[in-house]
Amino acid sequence: MAARDPHRYINELDEAALQRLVVRLESRAMDAVFAALLDKYVARLKLRSSARLLEVGCGTGANLRKLARCGDFKGESVGVDQCQTIIDAAWSFAQTEGVGDRIMFQVGDAHHLDFPSGTFDAVIAHTLISHAADPALVIKEMARVVRPGGMVVVFDGDYSSLTFGYPDHDFGSRMDAALANATFNNPRIMRDLPRLLSDYGLELVAAWGDALTEIGNGSYFKSFAETYVPYVIKASLLPQSEVENWMNDQQKAMEDGKFFACCNYYTYMVRRQ
Repeated sequence: MAARDPHRYINELDEAALQRLVVRLESRAMDAVFAALLDKYVARLKLRSSARLLEVGCGTGANLRKLARCGDFKGESVGVDQCQTIIDAAWSFAQTEGVGDRIMFQVGDAHHLDFPSGTFDAVIAHTLISHAADPALVIKEMARVVRPGGMVVVFDGDYSSLTFGYPDHDFGSRMDAALANATFNNPRIMRDLPRLLSDYGLELVAAWGDALTEIGNGSYFKSFAETYVPYVIKASLLPQSEVENWMNDQQKAMEDGKFFACCNYYTYMVRRQ
């Protein structure tokens, strides 16, 4: 069976799988190491108080809720995601945290955004582009809906760099690749972006990389493995017994303080010309 990125095909998942993704998105947002990567580019984005902000592929809205809770940004935020269940969760979390009146969530397709051209001052894609069916079309749409001079931010991982420590290096490498292929439609897309941006009138302003690493214990990568290893098994990318042995070893390594996992993440900040 071919691997199918669960985020790309999210509308085909059952309720239990959807709820696992909700838990994953929320736990990821609360992980201090990962959250710092959002803070890093938001600080450089320097949103004016009255700015209009769009997050494409907003998931459960964790990023927009964080922006609404802190800082000087008091503008209008809109989050778009393709899955009604995920959008319902985003509304619920926003209401619970008391910021529901400052954020609008709606179901939509990142490849065909339902907004007039030049609507927003800034547009963010935070770990969306790696899942998109057509990354170039998503970039084109983001460029269209941001105003001239406005900023587009694309943040995502280079998932071919994803690696977990494992004593059997050969199987470990195959498991790393299987996880990337089972989870991400475009695991290497961040390497391609510099060639795409100018095609859509976007000028690169800044770009940088961060290695997200956990050594000894795991939280971010623990949640990652627990969420996505079942998709490796479902797609029969590797023998189930060997995958289960790998997972058991990761859990024991965390308990013993011997865990290792790492992945490179990249941020592109670009301006519409």
